[in-house]
Amino acid sequence: MAIRAVVTDIEGTTTSVSFVYDVLFPYAREHIPDYVRENADALADLLGDVRKEAGNPTLTLDGCIAALLRWMDEDRKVTPLKTLQGMVWKQGYEGGGPKGHLYSDVAASLRRWRGEGLTLCVYSSGSVEAQKLLFGHSEAGDLTPLFSGWFDTRVGGKKDPASYARIAAEIGLAPGELLFLSDNPDELAGARQAGLSVIGLDRPGNSFDLAGWPVATSFDRIDPAAMNCA
Repeated sequence: MAIRAVVTDIEGTTTSVSFVYDVLFPYAREHIPDYVRENADALADLLGDVRKEAGNPTLTLDGCIAALLRWMDEDRKVTPLKTLQGMVWKQGYEGGGPKGHLYSDVAASLRRWRGEGLTLCVYSSGSVEAQKLLFGHSEAGDLTPLFSGWFDTRVGGKKDPASYARIAAEIGLAPGELLFLSDNPDELAGARQAGLSVIGLDRPGNSFDLAGWPVATSFDRIDPAAMNCA
């Protein structure tokens, strides 16, 4: 079955882990308290989700902030936290903050694949808003027009095969027509169980063991049409 769509992870795949952990996360952690306090009314629904996730419907505003920061420290993949991070990063990107890091091979490969008629999508634990900000304010310019679909934890966990089945259904393709790219073997396993083709990315600074998986060191070594990588 021919590959008709590429679904890519971000952290450790298109973007260095160090950019996420050394630039984006510290920025969000520093600015979340003031952002929440200044926009508490507009964030009422999100704060309700924080209270629900924390299991405490009477949690104060400061309690919500403390929970959010604790989840950050624990690297929890919690939807209200990821949504809020995206809001804070939007403020930073649009205010002249850092550009979204991409490995040097990513932009050209994405453009090539799109030019070959492939559908391109992103699936990351970061919110869709955060995904669009990173690719929209990337070092290679605005790449968002290249993508046809954006998926985050609202479609399900990245280790869950059902998440990938939902993505295939939303794209309108059979799972076997999708190629998923990630540095995480647990995510690769989830995608493969759903019937997707997979390739693991072995980028500098990545810590996952990809033994037993098809591996590429960069996007320009991947040919989705032929499924060859080196």
